[in-house]
Amino acid sequence: MLYKIGDVAKILGISPDIMRYYEKKGIVKPYKDKINDYRYYEVWDVNFLIECLWFKQYNFGMTEIAKIISDSSYSELSDTLKSKEKELEEEIAYQQMLLERLKLQNQYLDLGSKYLGKCDIQQSPEMIRYLNRYNFLYDDSKEVQELGRQWLKYFPFISRCFDIGQDVLMNQGADFAWGFSMLMTFAQRLNVKITKPVEYIKPCKCLHSVIKQQGKYGFSPKLLKGMNDYAQDNELTICGNAIGNLLCSVREDGNMTGYFEVWIPIE
Repeated sequence: MLYKIGDVAKILGISPDIMRYYEKKGIVKPYKDKINDYRYYEVWDVNFLIECLWFKQYNFGMTEIAKIISDSSYSELSDTLKSKEKELEEEIAYQQMLLERLKLQNQYLDLGSKYLGKCDIQQSPEMIRYLNRYNFLYDDSKEVQELGRQWLKYFPFISRCFDIGQDVLMNQGADFAWGFSMLMTFAQRLNVKITKPVEYIKPCKCLHSVIKQQGKYGFSPKLLKGMNDYAQDNELTICGNAIGNLLCSVREDGNMTGYFEVWIPIE
């Protein structure tokens, strides 16, 4: 029995355009009526179209499917499927890592409300980072700009981070630096190179808190005064630079507001 293109499209739930594409690739060869140019498909053709739909569910592209169906040997098909298996495993692993990062971001949001304006003692996380802005001036060196382009592919596994020198903290100065950081657990799985200007930041005992900044130029080392006061009141000695990551940016009271998790090394 012969079927018109519209009938086959309804049977399989695909568009006539897709069927014409597979015809163009030589997968199916419908009979064409010489009088009206209508296409008629045999059950044989429908079987090949079903195979196309089967392979499509593995995310093969239409050109790949055409190659598999019409021009692959047994060994070539085996190699193609093994390659797709590896590709899907890598994609699943990446999607799992994305889910882990998203869950972590939700934890950060909970953290912001829990620790805002409060201090405790925690171990800082193991991370890597690089700095590319000092106060309001970006580092325009070729090395740093090239690194920036490389790290773009690591979003959303990187965070905006800052660094405030110990001397600035103690003397209530105004200098600070900005850059990007990444937790070591993600850096290892993404095989990120740790060569200068990328720095490894080892975990250490820290005074820990969450601060927030409002407005366009509201960020300042003075936002850490409460942590500095807490250290003095509790006879804690600051022994390193303050580091912090942006948790989120939201709108509050009509202003863009940033929430930051902060660690200050102590002994």
